Amino acid sequence: AMNASAGTGVFVLSLMSIPISYFFNSLIYSNSLNKSSLCPSVVYGVHAFLSVVNLIIGLEQDSIIDGFVTFYLKEADPHINTAHGHMIAYWDGCVHYLMYLLMIAAITWGDSYRAIGLYWVGSFLTRVIVYILGNVVGKYGIHVGPLFLFHMLYISVSVWACFRVFSQPSTRDVQLLEDQRKSLVHRPLDLMFIIYLIPAMAFCIFRGLVVLDCSSKWCQEYTQQYEPYLKDPSAYPKIQMLVSMLYSVPYYIIALYGLLVPGCEWMPDLTLVHSGALAQAQFSHIGASLHTRTPFSYRVPAESQPVFLLVNVLYALVPQALCYRCAARPAFFLRPTPDKSE
Repeated sequence: AMNASAGTGVFVLSLMSIPISYFFNSLIYSNSLNKSSLCPSVVYGVHAFLSVVNLIIGLEQDSIIDGFVTFYLKEADPHINTAHGHMIAYWDGCVHYLMYLLMIAAITWGDSYRAIGLYWVGSFLTRVIVYILGNVVGKYGIHVGPLFLFHMLYISVSVWACFRVFSQPSTRDVQLLEDQRKSLVHRPLDLMFIIYLIPAMAFCIFRGLVVLDCSSKWCQEYTQQYEPYLKDPSAYPKIQMLVSMLYSVPYYIIALYGLLVPGCEWMPDLTLVHSGALAQAQFSHIGASLHTRTPFSYRVPAESQPVFLLVNVLYALVPQALCYRCAARPAFFLRPTPDKSE
């Protein structure tokens, strides 16, 4: 009879075959089509492979599989064994993995991968910023070792890939611009997004103040009752909230302007980057707040979990809806040409 370790071995090896076969097939195919597409294909192929490795790490950390990366988990930097480390392993192994396959497919078929690429840029950059800064300033800061240098190399290559995404031409179809003549009253969906952006901005600032040790009674009560994870000594939630306050608040102000004033061509691209960033951030934050690797005193209390989940899931999902609205119907954001405005 096959033991559990052998069974999971078969499962993981079959999983690894997906990025390997996909990568080599696209490598050969893109090489025969276009030399300039070879380099991005290689980068995303390697990233897809590393994503599966991350998924294996996450599964082994949670004892779902066994005997694959045990030595690595014992010898690696302790950051990977935190609740936040678990969450980014799962996000990278599932969501980023899917993005890499889609981008490789687009490169192989000669299509633009700008939209999925911009979403990945936002997701990847927020993951990297929070993880690297959290590693340095958190309670494991003194344990930064040689693997940290490998991680920096991986990030450097990924940043190059980010610039490649931005260099992709936009493939937006030019549509009729009747949307631009409509007042806000006749754009009820946009009005709802505008109404949402104001409390979202306030929530973002509020959580930023909480991690900065604001002495307000509201901040103290919120931390104790709803999000004690914000005070976790690993420092990831603190960095996450500070990054959100520094970047999301300006974004909300710019998005308000983009929804009110027609012709802001940058709006669809900006919402793609931000919604990718927020999806990753909220997945990691929600998961780590509830994960057993987080000390009990920093986990969300059971009686507060429904409110915590409602607020945080809404805060993650509404920007995805705004992103879809901007990408699916970009007419309002197109700059009118002189002949059409007459």
